[in-house]
Amino acid sequence: MSLRNFDAGRALERLTLMERIRAFEEAARHAAVEEGLVLGAIHLSIGQEAVAVGLLESLRRDDYITSTHRGHGHTLVKGADPAAMMKELLGREGGCCGGKGGSMHIADFGVGMLGANGVVSANITIAAGAAHGVKLLGGDQVVVCIFGDGAANRGPFLEGINWAGVFDLPILFVCEDNQYSATTRTSDMTSGDVGARAEALGLPVTRIDGNDVEEMAATSREIIARIRAGGKPEFMHALTYRLDGHTYFDPATYRPEGEAQRMQVETCPIARQRDLLGAAGVAAERMDEIAKAARDEMRAALEAAKAAPWPSDDTVFDDVQDVGSPAVEAF
Repeated sequence: MSLRNFDAGRALERLTLMERIRAFEEAARHAAVEEGLVLGAIHLSIGQEAVAVGLLESLRRDDYITSTHRGHGHTLVKGADPAAMMKELLGREGGCCGGKGGSMHIADFGVGMLGANGVVSANITIAAGAAHGVKLLGGDQVVVCIFGDGAANRGPFLEGINWAGVFDLPILFVCEDNQYSATTRTSDMTSGDVGARAEALGLPVTRIDGNDVEEMAATSREIIARIRAGGKPEFMHALTYRLDGHTYFDPATYRPEGEAQRMQVETCPIARQRDLLGAAGVAAERMDEIAKAARDEMRAALEAAKAAPWPSDDTVFDDVQDVGSPAVEAF
């Protein structure tokens, strides 16, 4: 990109957020692989950090997002506490869901993060419901719904986007296309163009390089401002790449040999941002300090999580719905 009118300060802030996401996920992977402290799968977004940072930086605290099973980065950028997130991954007291949700179900209503979701595409209809609620209450909040390319082949994709289009809801649907649906290349299982499906339902569609955080930020700012002013839904198709396997224990042997290494060189958003900042005269040492501070922060979050107690047995039935329970209704 051109360095004319380039804001190095904002670019450094974006680099910082991307480094924090990567450091969090590297610490989480260490906890899972090296220490065996994470029960169940975690899905890493290493290589996809620019989507989360550029997309969400323009949101207000009272705006809402819904995310996928690969949602650590989205949650961090929306403002969640990484220490509480790490406790959640380890199932500890003080986790942002009380240690009960784990990686795939992180939520923090206090910052407008309505939840990651382990059911592919389920967050799309949840987001449509949240946006309809905003409209009924007369608010000016925007809802951003992030899902993967695999979600485009499931029913809630059609249902949620159709509902938003019919009722002119204030929502931005974002397909974070990392080119693999779990262990299958997306092009092998998805017919046609994902964005064209949204266009057929009447939504404006923006196709974008999801590894360019500056382009993501500038474009997302414009779209979110339009939605906030006019209340009508839009769709973004952001092309990115998942450098790790589907889960932390997936060796990704289904990918062609050398593909991930080549894409690391060609697409890594952190490397691209560092190159851009370097061309603008920012010293490599300053960027190295940012990366080190992020690693130190997330190591501290992991240590705090390891030291946290397990949830009390007294909380086992907290948050469990009993309305309509057979025990209550029948007896």
